[in-house]
Amino acid sequence: MGSKRRKGGRNTGAMSVVFIVIVFVVVMSIQILKLKEKDKLLLEREQTLQEQLAQEEQRAEELKDLDLYTRSMEYIKEMANKMGLVFENEIIFKESGE
Repeated sequence: MGSKRRKGGRNTGAMSVVFIVIVFVVVMSIQILKLKEKDKLLLEREQTLQEQLAQEEQRAEELKDLDLYTRSMEYIKEMANKMGLVFENEIIFKESGE
């Protein structure tokens, strides 16, 4: 009878090891799936941020061009004309209101 118990004890130990390995594989599989999902979300966020960066770089370039334009003589003349200012030797003709 003692040998039967021993054989059963070995079988139970092997089954315990197999169960632990299966649990470990399941847990690791779940973690891998979670990491893949998180990686996908991070890649989408990175793409969105890259697009925003490109837009902001374009906007910065436009602002730089606008800054250069506002410092030009053409812009100064345009703003002066809108305010009704003229050069000393300049004559302005206006249409009559009739």
